[in-house]
Amino acid sequence: MASALTTHFAKLAQERTRGFSDPPSVVELNNLLRVLGRWRSRLLANTYIAHHGARILGGPFAGMEYVSAATEGALVPRLLGTYESELHPHLQAFAEAGLDCVVDVGCAEGYYAVGLARMMSEVTVYAYDIDAKARAACAGLADKNSVSARVIVGGEFAPDGFQAFAGRRVLVMVDAEGAEVDILQPALSPALAGMNIIVETHDLFRSGALATLVARFAPTHDIVRVDQQPKTFAMPPWLAELPHLDQLLAVWEWRAQPTPWLVMTPKP
Repeated sequence: MASALTTHFAKLAQERTRGFSDPPSVVELNNLLRVLGRWRSRLLANTYIAHHGARILGGPFAGMEYVSAATEGALVPRLLGTYESELHPHLQAFAEAGLDCVVDVGCAEGYYAVGLARMMSEVTVYAYDIDAKARAACAGLADKNSVSARVIVGGEFAPDGFQAFAGRRVLVMVDAEGAEVDILQPALSPALAGMNIIVETHDLFRSGALATLVARFAPTHDIVRVDQQPKTFAMPPWLAELPHLDQLLAVWEWRAQPTPWLVMTPKP
């Protein structure tokens, strides 16, 4: 008997194939492939949890108790510790430079909010999300990892809200599906000129988002563009025994198009 998860994705696949062109277009086939890839990714996450529990295996947040269902995006690369691994050296550099707080806008279930609180024991993380379920999941994850006293969860973050952190040693992280253009406005929060910033840009949701942010921050910040790269990691034995396609899907982050990050540090 098919599992509920498989039945759910089978219905999604059937919906995608209704009204297909004859022959199907590249876009139609790509959309169907993404549905099937997400199904397999979810099954791989379940297999991971059966072997290791919901605990992160590698990367800077290794050992962190995590969730068995993400509020947004792919779960298994987070559990493996490969998720957004391109940012790992930058996170380590900011940690070594010494911070006293992190402002995480678009925190979802708390991968970064809780992970950075564990990684930097002197830091308070202010985590924001417009989704009530995400906020509840983030608070629960902080409690599960015994950092709830240093993870302050809030709702919508206004673009002038960075002024409340003026003069502090801050790392700002923004992942807001295109709303980064609305949130990061130096004209409304001049204190941003002195803050470290990591922002994921989403031109697929907001045309010109990357160029707009580069133009805004180039006068005050040194900017490094970070693009997604192939993943290399020490596979757990059960994954190493699976077909190569499963190994690729285990680290797939469900991105429909490139979403480069900007790592921005204030100019001296």
